[in-house]
Amino acid sequence: MDLNFSKEDLAFRDEVRAFLDNEYPKHIKEKMHNGDELTREEIVEWHKCVAKKGWMGHSWPVEHGGTGWDATKVYLYLRELALEGCPTFVPFGLQMVAPVIWTFGSEEQKKRFLPRILNFDDWWCQGYQNLDQAPI
Repeated sequence: MDLNFSKEDLAFRDEVRAFLDNEYPKHIKEKMHNGDELTREEIVEWHKCVAKKGWMGHSWPVEHGGTGWDATKVYLYLRELALEGCPTFVPFGLQMVAPVIWTFGSEEQKKRFLPRILNFDDWWCQGYQNLDQAPI
C-alpha cells in the first residue's frame, strides 16, 4: 500500500491553501484564532465564501451539486480547513437534511431545497420535544 500523496493530490492541497490565503475572511480568521464566537452573519459569510468556490458539497453526490472528490481529496480539504482554524460547517442542512431530500424527496423538493442548502441560503436546524413534559 502506498500512503504517499500523488502529485495531483498535492496540487489540490496547494489549491485549497491558496483559496484560504486569498478568500478566508481575515476578520473571521482572527476571531477563530482568538477563540471568539462568530456572529450569525459571519457564519453565513464563511459558508457563502466556500459555496461560491463550489466546495460546500464535498461529501455530496455530483448529481446533486457535490464535488465528486475521492476520499483523499476530502481528507486534504478538511485537514487544510482545520489547520487554518476555519469554522466548522453547520451540519444540519448539509449532512442531515440534504441526504434525506436527495434519497426520498420529489424532484420538486430536490430542485427547491438542495441548491439553497448548498449555497447556505436557508439555515436548517433540528428541534426536539419531550412529549412526556410538553403540552400537546
